[in-house]
Amino acid sequence: MAASRNPARRRQRSVRVTVAVALLSTATVAVLAALPTQSPLLLSASSLVALALSWAALRIMWTEVLQSRRENAADRAAAASAYKSLFSLRAAEHAEFTTAMTERLAESNHSVHELQGELVLAQRQYADAVVRAEAAERSLEDASGRVGELEQSIELLRAEREAEQADALAQWEAEGGPQIEPQPARGSVDELVSWEATAAEIQAEQDEIKRAVKGA
Repeated sequence: MAASRNPARRRQRSVRVTVAVALLSTATVAVLAALPTQSPLLLSASSLVALALSWAALRIMWTEVLQSRRENAADRAAAASAYKSLFSLRAAEHAEFTTAMTERLAESNHSVHELQGELVLAQRQYADAVVRAEAAERSLEDASGRVGELEQSIELLRAEREAEQADALAQWEAEGGPQIEPQPARGSVDELVSWEATAAEIQAEQDEIKRAVKGA
């Protein structure tokens, strides 16, 4: 808008300035032309003409100054309005950017809290798994100890049974009895079978504990 007014403003200003300069020049020429004549009438007339032309030139220049002030004030008002619109636009963009960043920050904080909760849960599960693994290891060690004790007891029982059979056979032969294969005592056989069944149960329990530890 200001750019479209510039050519007309410059043209009008140049015309007014030219007219004012022409009036002052005419007044000057009239006074200078009347001075050599020393005629009171010419001097009076030239003075009046010069005075009138000077006031006319002053009026033209004063009008130009007032119009320039009004145009400058209008330009400043337009610039202020444009700056106000630009400031409002920038303020709206800043508010939108602030809102978007606030939402993104809230989402990031929410994601961090969720990850922290998952991490704590995973740590608890790991601690529980470690406790179960340690308990399973202790159970495995206890079962291994029991199996070892049972194996030793079985070996001792077998040795005692073999010793009893050998003594019974020697006594039988010393008494002149027939040479037959001695039969083991019923109680010893039942005890041996019971020990073997118990050992089998302990071994099965040990295998189950091993599988549980591997699964953990």
